[in-house]
Amino acid sequence: MDRFLILHGWGGSDYPHWQAWLAAELAKDYGIVAFPLIHHPHHPNKKKWMAQFRKWLELCKPTTVICHSLACTIWMALCEEGVDEVERLLLVAPPSRQTDIELLKQFFPHELPRSLQAKEATMVVSTNDPYLKIEEAKAYQEHFGCEMVILENAGHINDKSGYGPWPWVLEWCRR
Repeated sequence: MDRFLILHGWGGSDYPHWQAWLAAELAKDYGIVAFPLIHHPHHPNKKKWMAQFRKWLELCKPTTVICHSLACTIWMALCEEGVDEVERLLLVAPPSRQTDIELLKQFFPHELPRSLQAKEATMVVSTNDPYLKIEEAKAYQEHFGCEMVILENAGHINDKSGYGPWPWVLEWCRR
């Protein structure tokens, strides 16, 4: 049986965000789902977030990890340090490796790990994400050799851009 670990980004992903919806949908199938609130989601600290991610990875021993936004950056940092390989990984709206947002500068710039530590990795990006240009998304894909899904005009792929219920991600998890 799959064990899902859903990791939110800056600000959290509470309802009506697609991650909250996804956690509830997977639980309806009696799935094993962890969707933890990482402490201080509005004021993230890289060292603390990495420690919390490691804790949840150890507790859950997930087969599938689903990251949104800043969680993708933390996943990459954990891969660089060495993290156990998972079966499947979904990176949704990973941010650029650079930022002008003062609160988040501690997370950037960051190196790209050699591997995403997943047997199967998929990245989902948007043509108009304010935090990642499509050219950099394509560079990520080339570097990692992963599958990439490009959504047209989906913003940062969050509830503010219309991604509450998102059937595609549920189907991805169920396959």
